[in-house]
Amino acid sequence: MSARPMAPTLLRGLGLLALWSLVGLAFASQLYLSNSLLGRPISWGEAISAPLEDWYVYGILSLPVVWLARRYPPERGSRWLAAAVHLGAALVFSLAYVALRALVGEVDSWVVGESATFGEIFDPLLVRTFPFNLLIYGVIVAASHALDYYRKYHERTVQTLELERHLTEARLQALLHQLKPHFLFNTLNGIASLMHTDVEAADRMLVRLGELLRITMSHTGAPQTTLREEVAFLERYLEIERIRFRNRLEVVIEIGDDAIDAQVPSLILQPIVENAVRHGTEPHSRTGRIELRGAREGGQLVLSVSDNGGGIPAGGPAREGIGLANTRARLAELYGKAQHFELVNRPGGGLCVRMVIPFSTSAA
Repeated sequence: MSARPMAPTLLRGLGLLALWSLVGLAFASQLYLSNSLLGRPISWGEAISAPLEDWYVYGILSLPVVWLARRYPPERGSRWLAAAVHLGAALVFSLAYVALRALVGEVDSWVVGESATFGEIFDPLLVRTFPFNLLIYGVIVAASHALDYYRKYHERTVQTLELERHLTEARLQALLHQLKPHFLFNTLNGIASLMHTDVEAADRMLVRLGELLRITMSHTGAPQTTLREEVAFLERYLEIERIRFRNRLEVVIEIGDDAIDAQVPSLILQPIVENAVRHGTEPHSRTGRIELRGAREGGQLVLSVSDNGGGIPAGGPAREGIGLANTRARLAELYGKAQHFELVNRPGGGLCVRMVIPFSTSAA
């Protein structure tokens, strides 16, 4: 159990070590090149040792600085208090660096056999580095705030996207729940109209409706399904309509083999076909013909439902009931501007409802 909490801490420690090592190596490279250009070449070992010692000391002192920066951020509490705390901490940081660096220098002189006391190293180091140390303190505080702001921004972005996803799912579920009773009531109205003229046909319709409701109730509620499953559900629904209209309803379904397993919104075709039956077949005495076609066109799936009814009256707007308005809203929620939905009159008469959505064979 103790290994799990230690792993992130160890990774952060290694990351900080790598960061300060890179800074030290960058200054070491500058020192090596500048001495070479001035005609006083030094070895890489000499060039690396001093800068790494400098920046490792800064790295050690950066830990309490980061804690202090998070404890007294400028956007929380009194800004004057935060400024006073950081001003005092910067002075302490600068003196602490000089003291630690002098200790490291004293150890270095003892290792190489030289006699340099702590005071002999401390005094010139204080004069030479004190203002620079204050700048380093400010850089560490600024970097700490920048990382915190980025982390908070990232967390807010993730939360916003998650909320948008949940909101979209809630809207889709609301639209789907609105569609189910609408479809059920329309079917029951059709059965009721047959009860007085053809009881046997009404009884068959009730049996088919029961089968359809079992499929609907077992639906997982997922916003998408495959076109194959959607067509299978639609065929069950059309069996009911065929009983209702007897020989006055013809249905043609043509789906390309490369499109049959595409992902589509659940129950997206039923309200469009129901609209075609209601306006293209029911008001007329002639045989109604409904054509459903689906094809893949590049990265898009094109679906169309056509009828041979009266179409949209000349000069009149297309009237959209609950089914079509619901379909348009669901497509907009799922695909945004990547979808297209339109109602157009067919050249030979009747209405064609056409929708274009991104092609995909895996659930989003």
